[in-house]
Amino acid sequence: MPVREAADLANRVLDEVERAVVGKRRPLTLVLAAILAKGHVLIEDLPGLGKTLSARSLAQVLGLDFARAQFTPDLLPADLTGSFLYDQRRSEFEFRPGPVFAGLLLADEINRTPPKTQSALLEAMQERQVTVEGRTFALPDPFCVLATANPVEYEGTYPLPEAQLDRFLLRVGFGYPGADDEYDVVARRVARRREDTVLEPLTDAAGLRALQATVETVRVDESVGRYCVELAAATRTHAHVQVGASPRGSLGLALAARAFAVVRGRDYVVPEDVKAVARPVLGHRISIKPELWMSEASGTSVVDEVLKRVPTPATLERR
Repeated sequence: MPVREAADLANRVLDEVERAVVGKRRPLTLVLAAILAKGHVLIEDLPGLGKTLSARSLAQVLGLDFARAQFTPDLLPADLTGSFLYDQRRSEFEFRPGPVFAGLLLADEINRTPPKTQSALLEAMQERQVTVEGRTFALPDPFCVLATANPVEYEGTYPLPEAQLDRFLLRVGFGYPGADDEYDVVARRVARRREDTVLEPLTDAAGLRALQATVETVRVDESVGRYCVELAAATRTHAHVQVGASPRGSLGLALAARAFAVVRGRDYVVPEDVKAVARPVLGHRISIKPELWMSEASGTSVVDEVLKRVPTPATLERR
């Protein structure tokens, strides 16, 4: 698919999703960019800010099979991946797939289930397959996980360790809407006289695969690739950091920036694309020193300082 056609489709997808999720164009663009880059997204924000609605709306507009798994303390790995059940009529065991066999899986409140079940999901995210009773089953293509977590309520939760957070290409937050956008949410709900907003599918799984194939054709100049590496490396030597972003972080920067460039209608990446995705790509891959946990130091504050410190290469458009 040509880049211009891909950009037009991506922006029409965002326009349609915004009919349901009001005033969140930027975080929605980041989430869509992650999907186009074949990545997974952790949406971390307070309740009631549209996390679940965004996942369901994207699945509808992208024409993907949608499944939602509510991560509770008693959720078992088999509840997610599926299991073999005995069929008395045929006298054999039959595999019943779990919710992970969906084009887009919403892992709701992923931090409320024990690490064993979290690991089962994260293995599926990485390998794009699950193994049950010694048999391996491939997941649908495309396959994307949008996981949600509440950053405030910690009682009864199991925070994801850094190694598992690293599996998510992006971590994004939606934040509270502005007053006008919040009123728009109220006015639209009153006007349509029902709870749900019906969205039109603009593509399907094959169309999304074509979009993802277009992203793979986007060029990354050596200067921009080295800029990604320098940003990730700079997080490792920052004074506030215990563990910085791994090479997977610099790779994630390049992959997410390529998808962001496609949404912007370009077949090449410029440093501004890298900067646009740097905070959601690198922020959750940085561990702050324990003595600074009670300060305002955070992964995103480190990324902001690194963006100011690392020299930006000349943009390709100026050459």
